[in-house]
Amino acid sequence: MTTAKHLNDKVVLHNGVAMPWLGLGVFKVEDGSVVVNSVKDAIKNGYRSIDTAAIYDNETGVGQGIREAMAEYGVAREDLFITSKVWNADLGYELTLAAFETSLKKLGLDYLDLYLIHWPVVGKYKEAWRALETLYKQGRVKAIGVSNFHVHHLQDLMKDAEIVPMVDQVEYHPLLAQNDLRAFTRENNIQLEAWSPLMQGGLLDHPVLTEIAGRHGKSVAQVILRWDLQNGVVTIPKSIKEARIIENGSVFDFELSSDEIAQIDALNEDKRVGPDPDNFDF
Repeated sequence: MTTAKHLNDKVVLHNGVAMPWLGLGVFKVEDGSVVVNSVKDAIKNGYRSIDTAAIYDNETGVGQGIREAMAEYGVAREDLFITSKVWNADLGYELTLAAFETSLKKLGLDYLDLYLIHWPVVGKYKEAWRALETLYKQGRVKAIGVSNFHVHHLQDLMKDAEIVPMVDQVEYHPLLAQNDLRAFTRENNIQLEAWSPLMQGGLLDHPVLTEIAGRHGKSVAQVILRWDLQNGVVTIPKSIKEARIIENGSVFDFELSSDEIAQIDALNEDKRVGPDPDNFDF
């Protein structure tokens, strides 16, 4: 489905903003030198998209990594795509506007490329969305979206929204193929993005994936990330090891056949490693 041929290839969101197909996630990466170095390693090796969140508590380090990488590797801010997310405790019109300013300050940036509502807290996400629409209209953020929204959450949001979300970032991997959501987001021109694409390492010795990887001379992780891309899903694998960051980005020199895609699609069990967006208490 995707024609991504290079680490810098982008998908154009429905508002015309171009978003890299592949980026670095920093969930659970410790603030300070660990996250600074992983961000720098990613940018040094061609990544242009970095995904963080207020709750990750590492926006300060991410910002430092971005600044150091820009200075050391001659990368311009407009060539980077930086995402953060508003946490559940800050959902609400004024609260969300304030949370955005806090994230921006910690990151040391003038604007974000993408700002997401992290979880669909019932009764709160519509007011938060109104705040995101305000920030978008003010040009403080280039694109706005949601995370962990099921089809019914999106439908509910879109009933009152002025702007359709550009992105829905959800748990997505071969055991959680999100078929209904993929169909709905495609119909509504919302870009699906995968978090935990490697199922937190839980798929790396899967026999079907191991066999396909062997056929291509690639790792299982590379096969899964390639499957994301060929299914038209943006992906943000996390790693703090430079060698693994390079490996995760080296998925543009091979292609899975339609049979292989079908084999991987068939692994779906609707199995989550993260919380269910219909049943969480945080």
